[in-house]
Amino acid sequence: MQHFVAPFLNKEFTVKTSRSGGSGGQNVNKVATKVLLEFNIIHSQILTEVERAILLQKLADKLTLDGVMQVVAQAERSQLANKEIAFKKMYQLLNKCFVVRKKRRATKPTKSSVKQRLTSKKRDAEIKLMRKKVL
Repeated sequence: MQHFVAPFLNKEFTVKTSRSGGSGGQNVNKVATKVLLEFNIIHSQILTEVERAILLQKLADKLTLDGVMQVVAQAERSQLANKEIAFKKMYQLLNKCFVVRKKRRATKPTKSSVKQRLTSKKRDAEIKLMRKKVL
């Protein structure tokens, strides 16, 4: 998978670690394996204004009030593995925002599909007519 963002964007990320819940036994109580990766979109020096606007619009529900996108990883027992997962998640989210969707070309329904729809409508109408009580 090609990444839109280059590795030099890593300098703009803030990595915070804390103790993670879940499996790990006594290790959970001692080692900070949970990784919180933050990216401040508003104050980013690498993004252009257009890119910043796209990210702010498409990631609006994933941002804090300060315009910071946060990704959490705590699935693994090692901090390094969780960092890799967090960076992958972050890059996937950023890449997804810049994918340009193909425009939908309007098409007409085929003659057979129109005919099929009309015959089924007629059949349904007849069935409903038969349900009526005759006075």
